[in-house]
Amino acid sequence: MATAGDRARDLGIAFDGKPGKFNAITDVAGVEVGHVTLIEGEGRTEVGRGPVRTGVTVVLPRGHVSSKPVNGGFFNLNGYGEMTGQSYLQDLGLVYGPIGISNTNAIGQVYAGIQRWTAEKFGEASTPVVAETWDGGINDIQGFHVTPEHAMEAIERAKGGPVVEGNIGGGTGMRCFGFKGGIGTASRTISIGEKPYVVGVLVQCNTGARDVLRISGTPVGHELNAKWLPCYAPGQSAQKKKPECEADGTGGKPVPDDGSIIVVVATDVPLSSTVLNRVARRASLGIGRLGSFSGNGSGDLIVSFSTTSAANDVPDEQLKEGPMVATGQLDPVFQATVEATEEAIVNALVAARTMTGANGYTLFGMPHDELKQILGLYRRQQAK
Repeated sequence: MATAGDRARDLGIAFDGKPGKFNAITDVAGVEVGHVTLIEGEGRTEVGRGPVRTGVTVVLPRGHVSSKPVNGGFFNLNGYGEMTGQSYLQDLGLVYGPIGISNTNAIGQVYAGIQRWTAEKFGEASTPVVAETWDGGINDIQGFHVTPEHAMEAIERAKGGPVVEGNIGGGTGMRCFGFKGGIGTASRTISIGEKPYVVGVLVQCNTGARDVLRISGTPVGHELNAKWLPCYAPGQSAQKKKPECEADGTGGKPVPDDGSIIVVVATDVPLSSTVLNRVARRASLGIGRLGSFSGNGSGDLIVSFSTTSAANDVPDEQLKEGPMVATGQLDPVFQATVEATEEAIVNALVAARTMTGANGYTLFGMPHDELKQILGLYRRQQAK
């Protein structure tokens, strides 16, 4: 059975690389994460009233103490989605203020909330990165339940240390490889020369087809492709011929590789925006390790940033890049990004719990006991 606070390594799942203290994006010094979760109502959808299964997650590259930009990069693996701030990333290579993640219809509200918070805190509104994934299956998304105040509250709640995962914040209503999905995070410690660094990743996973899912190289999706698929609580769906849930986990219907995933990559390695674009591209390889082929209906968008760059220490009009890590020394950063992205997605799957929402739509949490059994059959668990 799932236990509160379970993470992938708690189940004995094997991963490459060495994680940081919290195995989270917050292992990068100064980075903070905050969530606001909205859960209300049940049964048939009434637009504007619920059921509500959504929220906001924010990543603060410089915490609460600074409005200075960070060098940033991005990669559009598949553009069936939205991420604001790309003009600044393309031309200036900068991320301004908190990064917001929520549902598709909340982009404007989260953007406005971040602008209001930065204006009140620092005297000038930022032009932030805000990204989305679709939670309209389980949430009354047309009811626009996320407000600017929720984004501001998420920022105020942001902190370092351990990060809550699964059904939390922007990930509350998300589906990942046909299971309940949501927020996940991981990190890797690396060395370049003799100097230690950290690469951290946070994902909002709402993508993937069940049959392709691989965990630690094991075809978990193939083994679990007949049970625990999305379905509707008996008698609750407003539409006919919807698959109804059975007590034994059968009755569900496979879903395509759609819905989107947002990846945020943070590091304290001093990197230029050009290199950070390359780092963002590597996160897509981490997504691919789970089996995703980045389906047509999935907005797979990645933003990356470095917290230690000369750009953070001077006024905007004097922005210039200081000494950066040489191109030939980047492989540890690339490898850490792939590894942390893979583990962050698995952490999202392991942490998420079964949830029923709008019209009785049910997303099952990953069955831990069955997962461990499958990994054991393929001998892909690590020794404890």
